Amino acid sequence: MFGSMRAWTRRHSRIVDTLAISPLALLCVSTVEAFSRTSGMMNARHVGVPVLLLLSAALVVPLLWRRNHPREVFAVVSVVSFAQWLLNIAVLPANLAVLVAMYGVAARCTRRWALAAGVVAEGGLLLAMLSWSPDPMRAWPSASVFVVAVWIGGMYANTRRRYVESLVERAERAERERDQQARIAAAAERARIARELHDVVAHNVSVMVVQADGAAYAIDSDPEQARRAMQAISGTGRQALAEMRRLVGVLRQDAGSPAEEYAPQPGVAQLDELVRQVRDSGLPTEFTVSGTPRALPEGEQLAVYRIVQEALTNAIKHGGPGTRARVEMTYGPGLIELRVSDDGRGAAAPRVVGGHGLIGMRERAAMYGGSVEAAPRSGGGFQVVARIPAGMAA
Repeated sequence: MFGSMRAWTRRHSRIVDTLAISPLALLCVSTVEAFSRTSGMMNARHVGVPVLLLLSAALVVPLLWRRNHPREVFAVVSVVSFAQWLLNIAVLPANLAVLVAMYGVAARCTRRWALAAGVVAEGGLLLAMLSWSPDPMRAWPSASVFVVAVWIGGMYANTRRRYVESLVERAERAERERDQQARIAAAAERARIARELHDVVAHNVSVMVVQADGAAYAIDSDPEQARRAMQAISGTGRQALAEMRRLVGVLRQDAGSPAEEYAPQPGVAQLDELVRQVRDSGLPTEFTVSGTPRALPEGEQLAVYRIVQEALTNAIKHGGPGTRARVEMTYGPGLIELRVSDDGRGAAAPRVVGGHGLIGMRERAAMYGGSVEAAPRSGGGFQVVARIPAGMAA
């Protein structure tokens, strides 16, 4: 409710300001005749009702603009009051406009302007007391208490307003940071899915291409071998489709579509099947496991699987004819070491610009506090060494 009221006052500020000064305007109109009869007392000039109405209007009407122009309004009201003092016209109810304008400066301007407005108001009060009070030295301190109270109220309102503005700014900044974090998370998820798609497509398509070339070569001389190659192509294609469906399913779930059941993500247990597929594709591969196997989180198992898969895919694509590969998985104390090596072309293999393979391997290992080293071997071939702390959560 209070928020709605504040919003309404911001939209209709002129109406609110008019209603705020209307009591002062009514007081000036209702007492103008009485002040006209007593205006000649206390050594002041006697003036009629029209002059007092004009003077009151000159003091009160500028207050309508005090919200947007507090300093200018205070200056106008102060100048009119000073001219009133010079003309020796006694204090009127409309002179309360000086306090209203001073409050506006204290509530909406800097401390320097607020202090200047307070000094001017106090100076005007002293001039009025010296001119029309029978005992100015006693009356001025008493009246100053009222002026200082209004000034302090304006300073408090200024402090309160700045505090609220800082809270609003902080909330808006937090909301912007939240949206930015959401965008960063979405970008990271897209990058993760891109790496997954790269691993799935690059490996399985490479295997299928090699199998297809082998089938085309053996279709006339060895139909049985060609048939086995075509069966391997079929199995590899089905596996690629299943994994791609799983990734697309993640995207559909993010978009709010009903969740569907897909095959679980591959892990350490599927490394034997992966190596078998690589052998069937024409790359002789040896797989050894040393150390005491231990249970690993699913995410870490996926990272191990993808690193081996990417390393073998690179061996198929860049190793050249007659290449042999070796996969060594070692369970050490608190550490898993993967060593995937081949005896192919190594440094002589063409570099692929813009690939995701090595970057993806390093990111997967780094996500679990590990590292990946990939470089040509000194004796020929290429080697990938990944070290991942065992059993660490992401």
